[in-house]
Amino acid sequence: MSRAEAVRARSDNRAWAVERRARTRQLIELGGLVQKAGLVDLTDDDRAALLGAFLGLADMLNSEGGKNLEEVWRRRGRRLFEAEQRTEP
Repeated sequence: MSRAEAVRARSDNRAWAVERRARTRQLIELGGLVQKAGLVDLTDDDRAALLGAFLGLADMLNSEGGKNLEEVWRRRGRRLFEAEQRTEP
């Protein structure tokens, strides 16, 4: 793709293009969370193991007490984000 085509692609404001960029950004951010949690290194980048772990998490969230567990995870994640913000220059 030429530089001009890349610029045009980034400035494409058609609804489907905007939605596609938003979806791509979401997927990249989610992948960043997997990396930030250390799961890529802990599983030696084993995609099947990661998927299995995510399926296990989904089962836990769908079970009784799943909402409480979600809140515990949310608080833990927020604490990490807040700690990172305090240490950034």
